[in-house]
Amino acid sequence: MIDLHTHTDESDGTTPPSQLVEAAVRIGLEALGITDHDTLAGYDAAVPAARSAGLDLICGIELSTKRKRAAAARGRSIHVLGYFLSAPPPNDFRAWLEALRLARRDRNRRLADRLQALHIDVTLPEVERMGRSQAGRPHFAKVMLQKGYVSTLQEAFDRYLDESAQAYVERDEPELEAGIAKIREAGGLPSLAHPVRLSRRHPAAFEKDLADMRDMGLGAIEVYHSDHLPTDVELFLSLANRYGLAVTGGTDYHGDNKPGLELGTGYGNVSVPRQVLDALRVRCR
Repeated sequence: MIDLHTHTDESDGTTPPSQLVEAAVRIGLEALGITDHDTLAGYDAAVPAARSAGLDLICGIELSTKRKRAAAARGRSIHVLGYFLSAPPPNDFRAWLEALRLARRDRNRRLADRLQALHIDVTLPEVERMGRSQAGRPHFAKVMLQKGYVSTLQEAFDRYLDESAQAYVERDEPELEAGIAKIREAGGLPSLAHPVRLSRRHPAAFEKDLADMRDMGLGAIEVYHSDHLPTDVELFLSLANRYGLAVTGGTDYHGDNKPGLELGTGYGNVSVPRQVLDALRVRCR
């Protein structure tokens, strides 16, 4: 069993990298992929622990991208995983990630201002104390919960932070095609993350969109995920075969930020076979 989609406390998870490695070894994972949002800091920190434990640690990233439909319309957010199976990405890719971090911080500043205008007293410094360099909306939600403005993290998103909520502000995210290209230029394999979030929202357009992404350079699709029902797994396996895409999979583990979602097994519905990783390595060679 493997898990190729996890997050540490270097982005929006709650588990430190070394502890995530320990947990992976404890439950018997054969391989662990760390795919923090817009940063490789979690992977970098986990390397010594994984080497000491003899765990097969996979370098990954998760990028939030936008596909522009029209100049006046808000683009849809599409998450792309990048897997670096031959070697970690070079310094120019890391520099590009740093530019994304600065864009995230600018969005956070504007989000804090929007919340203040709604009489929600949440400041950027207290959010950054919790989320550090990769502070984001989950950390805003936690501060709002701690201060009693909401009763649950989900309420914070539903009322204030989701894309259709009253405090939402857009982040300057890379366009989808650029994100895919950056991963490939850095020696990575780009995979569409949790595709069910797109297919259920726009079922009629999804397959055409997937074909377009393949033509942009998308190399894989995440078939196994905690959000996926057995019918979703079957659908995405068939689409992977139809469009010549590799298969990836993982739980999308975030520690305490996703209660009940366990490393390696998700909600009890995820089991990614080792052959998935073996096939990815063959493709990358």
